Amino acid sequence: MLKFLIVSPVVHVHSEGRYGGYTPYVREMNLWLRHVDRVRIIAPLSQEPPDALETFYTHPNLDFVAVPALRFTNKKEVLSSLSKLPLVLFRLLQGMAWASHIHLRCPSNMGLLGLLVQVFFPFTRKTAKYANNWDWNSRQPRSYRLQQRLLRSRFWSRRMRVMVYGDWGERSRNIRPFFTASYSKTQALPLEPRSLTELPLRLIFVGTLTPNKGPLTAIKVVELLRGRGLEVRLDLFGDGRQRADLEQFCTEKGLVDVVHFHGRQAPEVVKEYFRAAHFLVFLSRSEGWPKVVAEAMWWACLPLTTEVSCVRQMLNTAERGVLVSADPGQVAEAIQGLLAQPQDYYDKCRAAMDWSHRYHLEAFEEALIKLL
Repeated sequence: MLKFLIVSPVVHVHSEGRYGGYTPYVREMNLWLRHVDRVRIIAPLSQEPPDALETFYTHPNLDFVAVPALRFTNKKEVLSSLSKLPLVLFRLLQGMAWASHIHLRCPSNMGLLGLLVQVFFPFTRKTAKYANNWDWNSRQPRSYRLQQRLLRSRFWSRRMRVMVYGDWGERSRNIRPFFTASYSKTQALPLEPRSLTELPLRLIFVGTLTPNKGPLTAIKVVELLRGRGLEVRLDLFGDGRQRADLEQFCTEKGLVDVVHFHGRQAPEVVKEYFRAAHFLVFLSRSEGWPKVVAEAMWWACLPLTTEVSCVRQMLNTAERGVLVSADPGQVAEAIQGLLAQPQDYYDKCRAAMDWSHRYHLEAFEEALIKLL
């Protein structure tokens, strides 16, 4: 009997006897859970009702062990989290003693604690997913670096297989270049890239509305293009602390009719906008596998993206998209350059779609089975 333990930092929700969380994460985990007998999840639990971006696990033998969320961003949170630490460690020890397979989600505070506790279970099979930038040359918090070192080590992390996004030439046998997926191969529909003569020119942004993701820069791109006489529209999906400021900026710049805030929406809703958009504007500072880039490529929506994590590998430098800086002027120039070369735009969109269609849910599930 395969007893599968998940140690996760994702804040979960509970409704009508079911547990769930952020939809892309839960959908991925449900693929794992098809192949295990019993499941136990150790993670924080929210008292809020589920929203449009959350869904539920599907497994008949699932136990949930709620633990406090640990945060160390200020003195008050540090003191509070330290007082909760013994309970979290006790729950982790209990869970790992029960499990025949341990699955960790890193980098995170929960992931770091899980990595420390799993040392005492050297004979238990383990997997870990490092859902951030694995590139050692990138800037990372110290706790992330520590988790990378522990995951690499075949001494401290025995019987561990670690999924990382992209191929970084790792020599540790723990490390496996990996990918993720959003769509079934049945959704790989024949689709033509949008014509650049179709107006308005449609841009899409998907992500949290925080400076780290660059939504303000995306809006400034619209402002620049409109100032140059182009008819353009931007649809933003996501929410965050910057939303009120962004809406105020749009009001001041007279952009309220062309910049549309949709908030948190289900993936099925966002998919329809991908299918209509010409460009994804993705200007993130930190990522693992930027799923939104792969999703845009799936629907022949061309990504304009900063070079973060494995994006260069995904785009094959410039064959399947355009690498830009987080400068609105450069992004606007890239768009205008493609408007002047519609065949280049078409070829990039086709190449992006063909590449993305290789990374479907069925291929992802087959890869997961090998890890189990």
